[in-house]
Amino acid sequence: MNLKTKYSEQELVALLQQQSEPAFNYLYDNYSGALYGIIHQMIMDSETANDVLQEVFINIWRKISLYDAAKGRLYTWMLNIARNAAIDKLRSRGFQESRKNQAMPENVDTISASVGPKIDDVGLKKVLVQLKDEHRTLVDLSYFQGFTHEEIAKMMDIPLGTVKTRIRSALTQLRTLLK
Repeated sequence: MNLKTKYSEQELVALLQQQSEPAFNYLYDNYSGALYGIIHQMIMDSETANDVLQEVFINIWRKISLYDAAKGRLYTWMLNIARNAAIDKLRSRGFQESRKNQAMPENVDTISASVGPKIDDVGLKKVLVQLKDEHRTLVDLSYFQGFTHEEIAKMMDIPLGTVKTRIRSALTQLRTLLK
């Protein structure tokens, strides 16, 4: 079979369903860049995004018989495969563990010192003292220590709704005090 430089979508699908390698090479050459872009937006690590892209094309090769032109275009079908593969990778235990075990930069002390909030610089320390203890603690945990509302609820052993309500009240009070 001769290598064409352009296929119609119908021709390409028919050839792929016949397991045509030249058609698959054409598909990879013409669509891998776009699919990689979608995957890389979700998975910031280039090496992992490339691995997912390879898995996507293997899935396309294996599942091309499931493609139904009546349900949408070939590119949309492939895009859904790529998106689902990226989501699966992000949710996988191995990926989660690899994110946890990444080395910290050597200048982590200077990074955290420069990025972290400086309460004294803004004068918020004096204002925060005026809040109720329970509100001040929740604001500190949430905004200055970076805990999620769910984590605070577990840590403080209070309902999630109560945490959210108290933080909202504290922010309203802060807004009033800062005026």
